[in-house]
Amino acid sequence: MELQLPELPYRADHGFDGLYGLEILEMSETEVRGRVEVRDELKQPAGLVHGGVYASIAESLASLGTAFHVFADGRVAMGLANQTSFMRPITTGTVHALARRLHAGRTTWVWDVEIRDDEGRLCVVTRMTVAVRDIPGR
Repeated sequence: MELQLPELPYRADHGFDGLYGLEILEMSETEVRGRVEVRDELKQPAGLVHGGVYASIAESLASLGTAFHVFADGRVAMGLANQTSFMRPITTGTVHALARRLHAGRTTWVWDVEIRDDEGRLCVVTRMTVAVRDIPGR
């Protein structure tokens, strides 16, 4: 069984990533780049993009980046830990995210994710740990 990388750019049309609008722009051995267009539905009451959106972007980029490398070996990837810090809010435009793989181990992969605004200012950083597990029955 092989997990096929979708044609890039790719935007999910279902599931949670589709709900908040994640678009995957690039994927390599060590990096995954994505973006999300800011909409009112993604904001908290004060008008800022909700922190959960940033954490979700980071988790999806890291999990997908891991999954596409381990699935062919009969393994799956799932978020294990997500530590997200907020430095600057985003209120309009596009959320730009870049996940960089730091470690690719047998049972865990670790990624750093930087999230920036349209001006390229660093707004959010996430350290994401992804669990790698065998697919039951394979």
